[in-house]
Amino acid sequence: MALEVRTVRPTIHRPALERLTLGLLLFLGVTASLGGAAFVIAPVVVGEGEWFPQSWLEDIPLIDSWVVPGLVLGIGFGLGSLLTAYGMLRRPRWRWTFWAERLTGQHWSWLATVLLGVGQTTWIGLELAFIPFSFFHVVYGAVGLALLTLPFTRAVREDLRG
Repeated sequence: MALEVRTVRPTIHRPALERLTLGLLLFLGVTASLGGAAFVIAPVVVGEGEWFPQSWLEDIPLIDSWVVPGLVLGIGFGLGSLLTAYGMLRRPRWRWTFWAERLTGQHWSWLATVLLGVGQTTWIGLELAFIPFSFFHVVYGAVGLALLTLPFTRAVREDLRG
């Protein structure tokens, strides 16, 4: 039983803003997957608090280890971004995504990109509230804002029209 109902032939020429969106999804997907894996594995391999200070977690409610943030980062933002990039690139249509296409009139990857942008900007906002400022906040905050706004440009909307 195949999950994929049909695949629309991907367009050969994509608008520049859509290519930028794809690049940002791939960047976020790869780096978040690696970062999430590091959050989960590093305490086991190099010792608790060696790379990621445990003191940063002290003021965060309900979080007492780097495992949960690592899973959110790796699975949610990492694999989620890679799956969304695949969707934008190949345009598969799966039965379980029809609701998103009916809701927005766009391919499901459009909505997924917007949700990743919302999630990423929220994630960075929470990090800024609880852990020391870093250059990564600027980079990934900008990525989140771009993923939140690029899907609303005319070129991306028209190319991803359902």
